[in-house]
Amino acid sequence: MAKVVFTVNHHFAADPQAVWDELADWAGHANWIPATRVEVAPGDPLAVGAEFTAWTGYGPLKLEDRMRVAAIDWQPDQQRGTCTVVKLGPVLTGTASFTVDGTAGATDLEWIEDVTVPHVPQFLAPVVARIGAAGFKLAMVSLARQMRKSAAA
Repeated sequence: MAKVVFTVNHHFAADPQAVWDELADWAGHANWIPATRVEVAPGDPLAVGAEFTAWTGYGPLKLEDRMRVAAIDWQPDQQRGTCTVVKLGPVLTGTASFTVDGTAGATDLEWIEDVTVPHVPQFLAPVVARIGAAGFKLAMVSLARQMRKSAAA
């Protein structure tokens, strides 16, 4: 079982509220994370305890990632927010968190994954972390592109 930790930082040419809204729209992750479908449990999706499940992959090669919101806090006056979700399995366990911070038209995002991956030996954790980070970097580029298109429309 491998302990995998990585951080992805991304700068968006967008208002922090807009970036926050996209990141906290769990079902919307499917629009910018390739090959992903998200189901959100009934109730307030932004409440502590809210649950959602993401499936990433194709056909039988899908990763099921069940999550629960552990902490979520948006401070509109500071244009800053943080969110932590707990990964409930069945494959990944651990946490994912993000922080959004910025000013009008400029936002910095820090995304941290701290997960345990079963059936992967620890010596491969750095490789899995690099692959995971690369995937999240591509997803952030995709999100930024989607936001630019929406702003232009």
